[in-house]
Amino acid sequence: MEDTFSVVTLIDSTTSKIQQLQKAFAELESHRAITLNLKWKELEEHFHGLEKSLKRRFHELEDQEKEYENKTIEAQKLLEKRAAAVVAKEQASLERLQEKRDAAIFAIANAREKPAIVPDGTQCGAPSTEEKPKDDMAAESNSEDIKVSSESEDVEVKSYPQLVILCEAMDSKGLHTFISDNRKNLAAIREEIPLALKAAANPARLVLDSLEGFYQMEVPNLDGKKDSNLLGLRRTCIMLMECLSTLLTSQDLVSVPDVISEDVKKQAKAIAEEWKPKLDALDLDASNGNSLEAHAFLQLLATFGIASDFNEEQLSRLIPMVSRRRQTADLCRSLGLSEKMPGVVEVLVHSGRQIDAVNLAFAFELTEQFSPVPLLKSYLKEARKTSTPVKTGNSSSTAQVCSPSLNYI
Repeated sequence: MEDTFSVVTLIDSTTSKIQQLQKAFAELESHRAITLNLKWKELEEHFHGLEKSLKRRFHELEDQEKEYENKTIEAQKLLEKRAAAVVAKEQASLERLQEKRDAAIFAIANAREKPAIVPDGTQCGAPSTEEKPKDDMAAESNSEDIKVSSESEDVEVKSYPQLVILCEAMDSKGLHTFISDNRKNLAAIREEIPLALKAAANPARLVLDSLEGFYQMEVPNLDGKKDSNLLGLRRTCIMLMECLSTLLTSQDLVSVPDVISEDVKKQAKAIAEEWKPKLDALDLDASNGNSLEAHAFLQLLATFGIASDFNEEQLSRLIPMVSRRRQTADLCRSLGLSEKMPGVVEVLVHSGRQIDAVNLAFAFELTEQFSPVPLLKSYLKEARKTSTPVKTGNSSSTAQVCSPSLNYI
């Protein structure tokens, strides 16, 4: 009987326990809904915050983009104004130069006419540009010889008629001597040499003859430096070849073969083949981009049109030896090495000559591939490292090297 009673009691209590469990479960269910609801609100607030932040950042970027576009437009307008000003200055300079040229031609014409009327009269119409009184009669007597043709184009040399006499006589040694004696007025002489070369029976042959002695008498001084006379001779050789190139590109020239014959080309090629092995012995870095030997060799090929007879890759390796010279860009174009310039600029960058690299990058429009600003910063960083332990005088010289290049950029 007791067992039956206990079983009934347990059965009755089971119902109450189930009810208690149901209440607890219902309470648990209600708490779970509240927890989930709170989490969703937190997530919703978080995402709304992100959305607002993104919108705010987007508007800031839009404002910055508009500001950048406005600055770009202003900078472009400023560059256009500066370019227009440069063009205007160039045009004004050309006009002034033309006026002086016309005045000089008129004065020379008067000087040529007056002696026929008054043989013993004074030269009141003689040109006044750097002429000494004792040279007036010589300038007048040579003015007729300066004309090499009856064409309307004037080829008279106003300041140095002696140049025409030497060219007419095909006197290459005398030409060297005259240029050496008047080196203080080299800029004026350089302008008149192309005109004087027209008076020569064979201008190309005259210039080729002037190269004699370029590698002779190469004897170092006691301090190890080359003889200044030899350096002057080499500079003169390069200048004469450049002046011949100027003559060849003049508008009144009929054709290049009229000036440079096949025989002259063959002789120029022979000279180039004789010079080339001497360049192999030169140190690429020792010249510091200013090698007269390499410049003369490349100018010889460009002037006489024989670059195609030599390997382009080998020629491009010589460019770093002349990278500091002002004629380098034009010389590379004349030699047909424009496609090789990215490799040349790369070599200059890796050899620590960023200034030369930047100049060539601008000349050949390679600034996208070789950005000037990082290159210049790298150069200045290295320059500061180099100049820190050195005396003040040397550091100032480094600054002087940097300044013109940075102004150029």
